[in-house]
Amino acid sequence: MLTIIDRYILRKYLLTFGLMLMLFIPIGIMLNLAEQIGKMIDNEAPLVEILIYYLNFTIYIGHLLFPIFLFLSIIFFTSKMANNTEIVAILSSGVSFGRFLKPYWVGATIIASLMFVMGMFIVPAASKGYNEFKFQYLKKGKQDRVTSNIFNQLGDRDYIYVSSFDPERQIGYNFTYEHFTEEGTLDFKISAANIRWVPQDSLYRLTSYTRRTLRGETERVETLRRLDTVFSFQIDDLTPVSYIAETKNLFELNDFIREQRRKGASNVNTYVMVSYKRWALPVTAFVLTVIGVSVSSIKRRGGMGVNLALGIGVAFIYIFMDKVFGTLAEQSGFPPLLAVVVPNLLFGALGVYLLQKAKR
Repeated sequence: MLTIIDRYILRKYLLTFGLMLMLFIPIGIMLNLAEQIGKMIDNEAPLVEILIYYLNFTIYIGHLLFPIFLFLSIIFFTSKMANNTEIVAILSSGVSFGRFLKPYWVGATIIASLMFVMGMFIVPAASKGYNEFKFQYLKKGKQDRVTSNIFNQLGDRDYIYVSSFDPERQIGYNFTYEHFTEEGTLDFKISAANIRWVPQDSLYRLTSYTRRTLRGETERVETLRRLDTVFSFQIDDLTPVSYIAETKNLFELNDFIREQRRKGASNVNTYVMVSYKRWALPVTAFVLTVIGVSVSSIKRRGGMGVNLALGIGVAFIYIFMDKVFGTLAEQSGFPPLLAVVVPNLLFGALGVYLLQKAKR
């Protein structure tokens, strides 16, 4: 049951958070528009698509910055309450510090639930529209992909490899296709200097084609200067765009990760990190709430400015650590789960320490 004071604090919590979003997101839109309007005009982006892009931009960027807005909101209104001696009055009336935190926990639960629903189901659709517009009109097809040493497992017994891939020309170099029997022995192997997708004919063109077929101890070799053929895979499947995981909802992403693991994709940790971060983001609402209240509930010499400075410093350290561990997981084999959990554990411990100090 929420008391009048609980509702008062909770209202401040949610209203200040909402005002932060309404204040900073339009600024972000204006800055992005000022930077990109020349490219939009040069590439003749339709007005309707621009408006849809900025709707997706608002959802995508807003959700990404939710923790920062939440943190600054808590510090702002809690510092204001401390400077007005409201917190002292509440605690002096016999309310314990733990009980004082109740509306903060309720507010964090509401925001965390919003983060979860948006991150799992709403933001992926916005991310797809945001990235597709960006690469169609702002970067002109310069999509970020893994383009070297690409290995894929197509089924239980089929494997393909290309040493490099040019997504703009739809061509892969040093192509190899291997098919194995049910017993696990090599049935045949196809190799080519390059494989090119020919869209007008809906087929693949292999240059310097060689096929080796094994039948017992007999090997049959077939070579051709060029061969047009079909395969069961799409050439874009060799290396999905880097943002592909961001565009999939909770269930689609789980299926996608299983499929990439089955294929033996080299960058599967990147997709796993996206999944773990979605689950971890709501937790940050609670971690940052504890730190924010602990830092700003004490009246300090210098007022709100000191609390904001401390809060912004903590926020930037948190973002830095999150980026460092994320990069380690994606590029050096560091376990993705640890990369997500460690920053939250460290800052959770910091929050508990600061909370104990604030109680005194």
